Amino acid sequence: MIRKFRASLALQPIATAIFANSPFKEGKPNGFLSLRSHIWTDTDNNRSGMLPFVFDDTFGFEQYVDYALDVPMYFVYRNKTYIDCTGMSFRDFMAGKLPQVPGELPTLNDWENHLTTIFPEVRLKRYMEMRGADGGPWRRLCALPAFWVGLLYDDESLQSIIDMTSDWTKEEREMLRRKVPVTGLKTPFRDGYVRDLAEDVLQLAKNGLERRGYKEVGFLREVDEVVRTGVTPAEKLLNLYETKWQRSVDPVFEELLY
Repeated sequence: MIRKFRASLALQPIATAIFANSPFKEGKPNGFLSLRSHIWTDTDNNRSGMLPFVFDDTFGFEQYVDYALDVPMYFVYRNKTYIDCTGMSFRDFMAGKLPQVPGELPTLNDWENHLTTIFPEVRLKRYMEMRGADGGPWRRLCALPAFWVGLLYDDESLQSIIDMTSDWTKEEREMLRRKVPVTGLKTPFRDGYVRDLAEDVLQLAKNGLERRGYKEVGFLREVDEVVRTGVTPAEKLLNLYETKWQRSVDPVFEELLY
């Protein structure tokens, strides 16, 4: 679990770059390749972000629970009514100190509800939820799970990712998260660009899928061109907007039909 959590958190900005696909707002370019990802860099940082403690030597399930206990609550649900608990912590609730429901202790359902109000780039539930990539047409929706399966469900590829990212600093990970929504695969990183990282990561994903032996590598064909050219889906849409679509976003609904 720990290796997968660290690998997937470190690589969320790479996935954001490869699948960047939200360049419009209110019918016009918005200045970002992934506005969706950018929005999460400034949305209630108490419950979102890159979770730097996951990279601590002492990290385990207990540390994630401690984090979740201290994330400010939104609500408790009682008698078909949502009761506002803004500003209180689940730790308070565990101690029976929630003024909104005095003396009550939480149920497991309360805990599960609370976990749905936490939005880090990777969310730990009974599985790991990857939150870095934009949506897109059917062909890319199939590529995204194949990408993560190839990296995380094959031990050799997973260890290669751990080795690749183990010396990335907290500041570097945060820099990638903040800059990739703007510059995508062209984001500078150390002596190269995010595109260089994406090439290596995509190859590891392919290798992992090959070793699984289920003929899944074809699902990554859609992102091959993106990584090879360094042109994200968002940049393709922006080019169409300026040329074929004559500065209208209306055709996007046909372009990205399922």
